[in-house]
Amino acid sequence: MSAEIKVLDSWVLAEFATPEALVDATRQMREKGYEGMDTYSPYPLHGGSEALGLPPSRVPFIALGGALTGMITALAFQTYMNTIDYPLNVGGRPTFSLPAWVPITFELSVLLCAFGIFFGLLGLSRLPQPYHPVFESEEFRSASTHGYWLSVPAAATVKADDVKNQLTSLGATHVTVVTGEKE
Repeated sequence: MSAEIKVLDSWVLAEFATPEALVDATRQMREKGYEGMDTYSPYPLHGGSEALGLPPSRVPFIALGGALTGMITALAFQTYMNTIDYPLNVGGRPTFSLPAWVPITFELSVLLCAFGIFFGLLGLSRLPQPYHPVFESEEFRSASTHGYWLSVPAAATVKADDVKNQLTSLGATHVTVVTGEKE
């Protein structure tokens, strides 16, 4: 039996000298119809999300869902415990006392909001992603320190050389093709 190597995908990686050049090139490549692109830089880029054509963030809705879940859970637990399960008359205080429950309600809302944001971002970012073929490029290591990179997936209908030429004409200082292979 012989193991066959099948080429899954290929990406064209382009390094740009400045963040502005990266954002402009990303916008122009998207206008030409390229999809599935991603930018890599040591810090967030102003206008990068818009250049990639990303939809608005869903994180605020995740945060709201976590906070409302925490608030409803805290109020339901305290209502059950203090009015139904084990009611106590302490100093003439009513058993159903919303002002006394504010601190616990607030804390559980903040806690579940934080958990929702943390795990929601992991899910939305498809993390953990321990491997991606672009990580194999030796030059790509500069993306975490000083480099501004754009990766463009080379579709079956478009040759990688055409994408390389377009990125070079947009001002890329270094362009390489990375291929993902699997047995």
